Amino acid sequence: MFNLTYEFKLKPNKEQINTFESWLEINRLVYNHALRERKDWYKSRSCRINACSLHNCYIIPADASRPTYASQCKSLTAAKKDYPELKSVQSQVLQQTLKRLEVAFVSMWERNFGFPRFKKHGRMRSFVFPQMNGERLKPSILNLPKIGWVKFRQSRDIPTGGKIKQARILKRVSGWYVMLTVQWDVNPPQPMPHGEGAGIDVGLTSMVATSNGHLYKRPRFFVDAERKLKLLQQRVSRKQLGSNNWLKAQKKVAKLHEYVANCRKDWHRKLSHKLCDDAGMIFVEDLNLIGLSRGMLGKHCLDAGFGQFFNILEQICFKRGVYFQKVDARKTSQICPNCLYETGKKTLANRIHACDNCGYTTDRDIAAAQVVRIRGLAAVGHTVKMLNEGKTVGFPVS
Repeated sequence: MFNLTYEFKLKPNKEQINTFESWLEINRLVYNHALRERKDWYKSRSCRINACSLHNCYIIPADASRPTYASQCKSLTAAKKDYPELKSVQSQVLQQTLKRLEVAFVSMWERNFGFPRFKKHGRMRSFVFPQMNGERLKPSILNLPKIGWVKFRQSRDIPTGGKIKQARILKRVSGWYVMLTVQWDVNPPQPMPHGEGAGIDVGLTSMVATSNGHLYKRPRFFVDAERKLKLLQQRVSRKQLGSNNWLKAQKKVAKLHEYVANCRKDWHRKLSHKLCDDAGMIFVEDLNLIGLSRGMLGKHCLDAGFGQFFNILEQICFKRGVYFQKVDARKTSQICPNCLYETGKKTLANRIHACDNCGYTTDRDIAAAQVVRIRGLAAVGHTVKMLNEGKTVGFPVS
């Protein structure tokens, strides 16, 4: 099975927009109620059994089971008798909202994410139709369950032979969008190692440094927009909270954020295609992106969007038949790519790699990219020739 997701901009009428808005609000209320049930159950188990708390006390029977996705789906079905507005939303859409909460708790336990938080008005921005059976798609028009046919701007064609598995309706400041997941009963071959290998090192001075000596300067998407963003946020703070002028000012802030995100994604895609032009294999560092985002330069790391760039680069490599692999990122800037001698740590101010053992000198980021290339080629079983001495190595550098 092979899945692809296509994103199109919807062109709904006023009645359909009102339906989307009401569905988002109902999904938000269901999400918050389910989260409250789980949070109360956890807090009831943290109370002392021989004394009541001075602040709050959650009295829930000891034999009450922990709320789960299955149990809350049953409660949702029973709640439709008391709350008729729940029937206006397609049943599977509400179930997907509960599954979204379940995924949030699983991520908290397994991926060290934070505790799920309640969503205030306007924070729920998408809902999902998990099944799209029957005839759902025609040129520039989409049939959504319980809503009907909705026009959309078909910016590109969808190849025939695929089946629409699900549709996600997404609200952005620029309008409403639909993300269609299409499935084909094929298994496309994965790209195999071939051609010229290229190592890539990412950084803040140069966004990308390649092993063949190219440096691509990082555009400062968010930093360049900070001055305008500060001005717009000051205007928001001067408006009466909740007024129409406050909403208009908030919309301008959101539009600026979306513009910055679109510019960043567009640049990442163009750069990924450029890197794939002259390479049959691309190797990148397997970085701890969460740790980088929480460091001293976290704002600039998030502005560069290393994680998004790696994801887009991997997609473009698969699309163009280029082999993509991540390698160990430890000590890539401390090893000489010419003789594999460990030169020691460098300060951030030191931008030149100069090896004391062999005398090889080059840009620090380019040297790190060359080490990444050596590790990548060794990982796929290729022998690597040293730059000057003609030596070979067939093992990854640790």
